[in-house]
Amino acid sequence: MSIDALVTRMEAIGKDLSPTQRLFHDTYLRTIQAVAAEIHGGGFRDTGWVEHWDVEFAGLYLDAVTSLRAGKRVPGPWHVAFAAADGPRLPPLRHVLLGMNAHINYDLPQALIAVITDHEFDDPALLDRRRADHEHIDEILAARVAEEADVLKSLELPGDRTLIDRLLEPFNRRGTERFLKEARAKVWRNAHALATARQNGRLTERLAELERLSEARVAHLIRPGRVLLDLARRGFGVELE
Repeated sequence: MSIDALVTRMEAIGKDLSPTQRLFHDTYLRTIQAVAAEIHGGGFRDTGWVEHWDVEFAGLYLDAVTSLRAGKRVPGPWHVAFAAADGPRLPPLRHVLLGMNAHINYDLPQALIAVITDHEFDDPALLDRRRADHEHIDEILAARVAEEADVLKSLELPGDRTLIDRLLEPFNRRGTERFLKEARAKVWRNAHALATARQNGRLTERLAELERLSEARVAHLIRPGRVLLDLARRGFGVELE
């Protein structure tokens, strides 16, 4: 599947989601569109690889959505994120953070090892190119923080944010950029750990560990309080030992 076909599929699936479910879905769709524009503009070292990777990555989220609709088991992090859509009202930003956390911490390392072979993990020069493209995604995400924050703010209802939340908004945005970069750095290390586990026949065990860690981190985001500041202090990502 091409990234343009992925965008079309995301648009079609979004039409059948509830307004709460669409908070993360639409944010993610806009991110994919931004990555697609960068791919078409030749902004990566290996655009073909990035396209393959991004499609693989998004596919893990879409698999979770499909499983949910079919009444099948959903990975722990996604179970928590999806269940929140049917629970007590949370601010729009919180729902986006739940989806981002599940997708980045749990799905992204799996997508990386799906498109980087064991042989490639042993090739320092090639791995440097892959890492550079991985880090360039960070720049795209950071560039979108302010715009996405404005979109989510327009969807808020009275009471979603306190006066303190509004006063802290500039710090929250900087915190968002920081925790995205921190989480994705941990993802890169987790991908190495999963690749090693794949070579040693322990991949299933390590994936189960990653699922537990990621589920616990998503559950933490449902707790009351100023989540962005807390995450900026404590970290957004998880890390396999």
